[in-house]
Amino acid sequence: MRLDILALDGVFDTGLATVADVFTTANELAGLLALGVPPFEVRLAGLRKRVRTAQGLSVPVVPFAAAKAPDWIAIPAIGEKMPEGLARALERKDIADAGAALRERADEGAKIAAACIGTFVLAESGLLDRQQATTTWWLASMFRQRYPEVRLDDTRMLVPSGPSLVTAGAALGHVDMALWLVRQVSPELAATVARYLIVDSRPAQSAYVIHDHLSHADPMVERFERWARARLADGFSLDDAARAVGTSKRTLARRLQQVLGKSPLGYVQDLRVERAVHLLKTSDRSLEQIAALVGYADGVTLRTLLRQKLGRGVREVRMRD
Repeated sequence: MRLDILALDGVFDTGLATVADVFTTANELAGLLALGVPPFEVRLAGLRKRVRTAQGLSVPVVPFAAAKAPDWIAIPAIGEKMPEGLARALERKDIADAGAALRERADEGAKIAAACIGTFVLAESGLLDRQQATTTWWLASMFRQRYPEVRLDDTRMLVPSGPSLVTAGAALGHVDMALWLVRQVSPELAATVARYLIVDSRPAQSAYVIHDHLSHADPMVERFERWARARLADGFSLDDAARAVGTSKRTLARRLQQVLGKSPLGYVQDLRVERAVHLLKTSDRSLEQIAALVGYADGVTLRTLLRQKLGRGVREVRMRD
């Protein structure tokens, strides 16, 4: 596999280093284990001769448009982690130039992977339109509103879309993305690299989401979130919620879908799961008791929901971090 890692100015140091380190480790282990896997040909590529990382390091890169298109292009995050700074960064000329270059490379047959805020760079190119994708969880509201044509599922850590696109979630989703790329060549090698780097499976981002952080993206959603948190043990009523927030049911549902990509009831379920996880980790209450505290009639329903939302069972959740 020939891989270009596209590094733009302000690249997230951890993301850039993580992707490069996974492939360096893969090449070392492939030789050590005699797996018969050809070496990965990895280049650090950019639009200039050097890029400066978010931490101020100067990194030499080869021209992104040089030579023929690689098999895969990996786009690490840029270092803007908050909406205001990211919005400004996305207006930069080099981001637009990168989008044009990505479209050209895609036309030449290159496949593209992006992680964390790198998914915004890919979305700016238009190549994610009408495709499934994920992104970093705390910027999902911004992503959803900026790129309405993308079919976003921010609960997942890794989302392949067709044969030529894959996106990964927040920060250390760079590792998941890089291992996924290695797995396309050799599942055995990818599993060995994961063991050497002590990387556990993270099928979902939902276990890491801080829901009140998401609600702050919109005043109406924030009011709804406060109202719902105070009533998690009660049955949910959309009529009561709309009255408490001071809007219509239709407007409330539309706003939550725009900002969070969820229905009001779906968001309440997320808040219940978040509260249940906290109680499982910090108390000795039974599953039945916790289910009652978060609005479910029995522990079976809560157990099923935890598995669906987090990809983990009660025993795994109870393990203290």
